[in-house]
Amino acid sequence: METTEPHDPATPGNAAPEDGQLASLVAALCEANGGFGRPAGGCPGRQPLPSRDVVIDIIEALRTVLFPGYFGTSDLTAENTAFHLGSTLDRIRRSLQEQIRRGLCFACDNLSADTSADCNARAESITRRFLAGLPATRRILATDVQAAYEGDPAATCPDEAIFCYPGVLAITNYRLAHELQTLNVPLIPRIITEHAHSITGIDIHPGAAIGESFFIDHGTGVVIGETCVIGKRVRLYQGVTLGAKSFPLDKDGNPIKGIKRHPDVEDDVIIYSEATILGPVVIGRGSVIGGNVWVVRSVPPGSRITQGQTRENRYESGAGI
Repeated sequence: METTEPHDPATPGNAAPEDGQLASLVAALCEANGGFGRPAGGCPGRQPLPSRDVVIDIIEALRTVLFPGYFGTSDLTAENTAFHLGSTLDRIRRSLQEQIRRGLCFACDNLSADTSADCNARAESITRRFLAGLPATRRILATDVQAAYEGDPAATCPDEAIFCYPGVLAITNYRLAHELQTLNVPLIPRIITEHAHSITGIDIHPGAAIGESFFIDHGTGVVIGETCVIGKRVRLYQGVTLGAKSFPLDKDGNPIKGIKRHPDVEDDVIIYSEATILGPVVIGRGSVIGGNVWVVRSVPPGSRITQGQTRENRYESGAGI
């Protein structure tokens, strides 16, 4: 019977780097980090960054709290639901507070012990305020789920939207991230929304402000920018972009941050697939934006925008882009 020799990673063709070569490689990589190494600032002891994996675990645990019985353990009863929620929230509280503390410390500008103590106190306060807001987040998510059920004739029940719809997953992550964003938590809100983006293809910046009963149908390719303001009962389809038309530059040629650059979408608007709306324009209440159109000007309430109308508004010449 033929036998196979154990694989030796140091055999010819698979030779491991010699110690000197490995040390040189490490040194070269350290020098070639392109300025993306950890900065010298931060709280005492060079505190570690938030852990992406831990943050994702927290969000999944929060999903089991917001939708108990749908995610995580499924055999909840009236007798054990309170225990499940309490134990899960206690674990979330401790873990989230540590991740927020890490984010705050990483964003610090000095190394003083007072700064470290301030980060700890702020993390505790932020965590407490975030958790206190979960009932309100749950109520608005219920309106999103109902909008998904009512807005999609293929939906058989609200439970199907909770279990299966990528839009509901992305909106859930967004609403949690947005609460942390409003509490001035660094890094973590983007980790949360970008995780949903990687799963669903739906890219919602946590800084956007989105009203209740929000529905994204299908969802792949949707982009919602940081300074978007979206009203109540708005419906988007796949491929919709609510983006910026241009990026004003400062005297050094760098993009100016913190200015309004994305659309406002008022209540009861429907935007169909592949529509692109750019710049700080306003889409008036009750408007319908047809598929594959390009909008860079505000439209009044009750508008109906189609490809033909867009061509009439000098789409051929770029409408000032």
